[in-house]
Amino acid sequence: MSAVGPLRDVKVLELGGIGPGPFCGMLLADLGAEVVRIERESAKAGEPRSKDPQLRSRRSVAIDLKKPESVEIALRLIERMDVLIEGFRPGVAERLGLGPAVCLKRNPRLVYARVTGWGQDGPLAQAAGHDINYIALSGALHLIGVPGGKPVPPLNLIGDLAGGGMLLAVGILSALHAARDCGRGQVVDTAMVDGAAALLAMHLGWRAEWYFKDAPGENLLAGAAPYYDTYRTKDDKHVAIGALEPEFFAVLLQKLGLDPERLGLAGLPALDDATVRQRWPELRAAIAEAFQARTRAEWCALMEGSDACFAPVLSVEEAPRHPHNMERRTFIEVDGVLQNTPVPRFSHTTLDFPRPPRRAGEDSHAVLLEAGFSEEDIQRLRETAVLT
Repeated sequence: MSAVGPLRDVKVLELGGIGPGPFCGMLLADLGAEVVRIERESAKAGEPRSKDPQLRSRRSVAIDLKKPESVEIALRLIERMDVLIEGFRPGVAERLGLGPAVCLKRNPRLVYARVTGWGQDGPLAQAAGHDINYIALSGALHLIGVPGGKPVPPLNLIGDLAGGGMLLAVGILSALHAARDCGRGQVVDTAMVDGAAALLAMHLGWRAEWYFKDAPGENLLAGAAPYYDTYRTKDDKHVAIGALEPEFFAVLLQKLGLDPERLGLAGLPALDDATVRQRWPELRAAIAEAFQARTRAEWCALMEGSDACFAPVLSVEEAPRHPHNMERRTFIEVDGVLQNTPVPRFSHTTLDFPRPPRRAGEDSHAVLLEAGFSEEDIQRLRETAVLT
């Protein structure tokens, strides 16, 4: 159990799942919450622990939730918790006997946090899906890609993690605040399609007020603008530039050795002006040719730390070795596994160093003892395969 962090007095029960639920559990555990994860079965003898950073810094209990006695175990644990996280399809928790009505009756202050792809209601609520489907329905996927090409999945960052797990954490913290104010818990319904739509807020504003095209790769921050894009270098690596403001764009051109007058840009208004947009193809070609003249390392030596809004495009192997990431300890190793450092950082509150994931069911005995089960109870539960 963690003893430090701003959430050190928060107890969380996580019903085992994938995607946004474990990611949210990691965020809460990183911030000091005591997180217990219920696995549906224990690790087999000799099976190694998971190396997934999302499962770090919590304890693991393995019970068979299809058995009525295991549901009672879960409910007894819930009595001690501030938060329950579940990521089943709508109705599954209710059929197991662990729906909101039952859990809130046992613990009226409980924050019952649910996360699904489509939400708890609506015509698609019962359909299977993954990140790509949820962000497709939100409109977000349609905007990501190259002009004239097909939409490109941005890993599972938008639906599962940002629009799902991170939004779930925001909902949990908000409901916890309300529960401590009024003494009453509630259900938090987090849907990844809703979260992906929320992440579009800036672009919906641009659609209403500014330059916007409803097509892949055609918008300012989607790579349409030549000064917000990636470019290949002499050694076949890539760099990223984001010189959106005129003063930063001027620095970029100076570093690239490009004359704005020769590009027909001298005296023109802001970079998003229609007159400038007409010159985007010419400008892109000039920038691309300039970047081809040097290696990525040479461009880093020339541009990093300047106001050119420049960064090298690093691989996952390279990123932890970059001096900036090293100084800030953006990445760490836990039990030999590379992973993200707990964030955000606090001026007065210390965050604990993450602990590696436990083997499934490794903490069943200790957690049940704390919940009031006797040694005899625990032995009987193992003999009847309730504890797996």
